[in-house]
Amino acid sequence: MLAHQGSNQGSVSRPRNRAAAPLLWVSTLAMGWMAGFFWAFAVLVMPALTKVDDRSFVFAMQNINRGVQTGGFAFGFFGAFLFSGAAAIVYNKMGRKAAARWILVAVVLYVVALAITFGGNIPLNDKLEAFGDPEKITDFAAARAAFDEGSWATLNFVRMVASSLGMLALAAAFRESGRAERAQIG
Repeated sequence: MLAHQGSNQGSVSRPRNRAAAPLLWVSTLAMGWMAGFFWAFAVLVMPALTKVDDRSFVFAMQNINRGVQTGGFAFGFFGAFLFSGAAAIVYNKMGRKAAARWILVAVVLYVVALAITFGGNIPLNDKLEAFGDPEKITDFAAARAAFDEGSWATLNFVRMVASSLGMLALAAAFRESGRAERAQIG
């Protein structure tokens, strides 16, 4: 899997890992999916839901919260962390330290988004879910108040910024990786 790059003229070459570029691409794709997902909630979903009645709000949010529990969502949600972490390790082992540092920045920023999600957004989602089936809820205003949509939206905005900055950090990693590649060739 590892091949050596460089000329045969005595120059020191670094190992090249064929998984490096695909890992960075998939990391960036997954990070972009999550940044876009959080962005859509920040600029479209939550602002639109502020305009609906309490019953519609509770029904919509409960269904959205259940709807994200899919393999496809999990691939992006956890993949942004796992693929970026793997890419950081691979790039570091290849000696591409500048790229590895930018990837690590992306990982840290995404960990911030994960911490906000697990520490803030999911507990608020769970408060709403605790009210049960919308067909049996008698006080939709209490359910909506318990959810605290203002806090949820603020937390979502922060995780949107963190994952967006993570995606920009991955773009910087691409730039640094390209520079290192050109330096080895030329």
